[in-house]
Amino acid sequence: MTSTPTVPAVPLPAPHSAGCPFGPPPAYTEAAATAPLTRADLPGGESCWLATGYAEVRTVLSDRRFSADVRHPSFPLLVAGSRERIAENPSFLRLDDPEHARLRRMVTGDFLVKRVEAMRPDIQRIVDEALDAMTEGRTEADLVADFALPVPSLVICLLLGVPYEDREFFQGVSRTLLSNTSTLERLLEAQDELLEYLEALTARKREEPRDDILSRLAARDDLTPREAAATGILLLIAGHETTANMIALSTALLLDRPEQVARLADPAALPGAVEELLRHLTIVHTGVPRVAVEDVELGGVTVRAGEGVIAMLSTANRDEEVFGGAGRLPVDELDLDRDARRHMAFGFGVHQCLGQPLARAELQIALATLFRRLPGLRLAVPRAELAFRTDSFIYGMRSLPVTW
Repeated sequence: MTSTPTVPAVPLPAPHSAGCPFGPPPAYTEAAATAPLTRADLPGGESCWLATGYAEVRTVLSDRRFSADVRHPSFPLLVAGSRERIAENPSFLRLDDPEHARLRRMVTGDFLVKRVEAMRPDIQRIVDEALDAMTEGRTEADLVADFALPVPSLVICLLLGVPYEDREFFQGVSRTLLSNTSTLERLLEAQDELLEYLEALTARKREEPRDDILSRLAARDDLTPREAAATGILLLIAGHETTANMIALSTALLLDRPEQVARLADPAALPGAVEELLRHLTIVHTGVPRVAVEDVELGGVTVRAGEGVIAMLSTANRDEEVFGGAGRLPVDELDLDRDARRHMAFGFGVHQCLGQPLARAELQIALATLFRRLPGLRLAVPRAELAFRTDSFIYGMRSLPVTW
């Protein structure tokens, strides 16, 4: 017999704490301290499970008894009333194999480690040019608008073949799609706008192909224009929003930790330092949704077939038994010497983030170059005045005023 936790259901999404802006919402950490699996309430009034323990999250994301298919009638959604429209044009991230594997394989080659390593000179050039523009003739800037957002936007535009001059359009639409306060009407409008934009762009690529992802997708006979556009949306949004927010959050976190910033100057320590930043910040604070397709014993309870589960990456990545240990700072504190390689900031299992090699390269180059070129970098406003994006499915910063 299994037992059900008696703690109150956790509201999804839960509010962040102004006093601890770099950590998960308190409701999630409190749930994790009580049991690895608790009940949660979705915005539409439905209930689901909340998996907060490291082992439980890994299971939910890797066990085929948990489905990623958003078309399942019980799939847990954080936007009330959106089930029918969201299920119309799912990206491969929201499908199971074999559909997921078929679509994912079409773009896997563009994000292989070898391909990304060959891009490092281009990424370094983009970072240097962004810093040149940010620092020319001034000593203050908004690091989000002038550096953190342009760098990954330029990189993903280069890869996809999206004109960088269209950035204000796709960045604005992305913010709408990622906002947990967008009305359903505005959400659907934004989805249609981006689908139409990418369908039209893909059609042009078919006529005038270049060496980019959209051109290669456009040339395929086994891919519909709408499937190509849906894949483009996933790569475009994930390719700039996540990395941009990681750059800004990492910088804000490190600005009052000079002893840890020094680790970024050591090429041997830099990759590990970035893994710890990814673990500590884990910017997908709303978790990863799945639905059980069979009964599963998990975290001391039975998850029934048809019940939804939200896998909370942020709390899993602060599991003391996994990331703690003698000589290490507590998991709620940043420790750039920590072995954080088992973190799940990019998810886990077959659906884990396709672009993680690119994100790692961008973060390593951007952060190391930023602090090397601007050793006097500091906040231009009191830390209490920093504005965080608490209304987004991807956590981040609205702005980051700095001076040097």
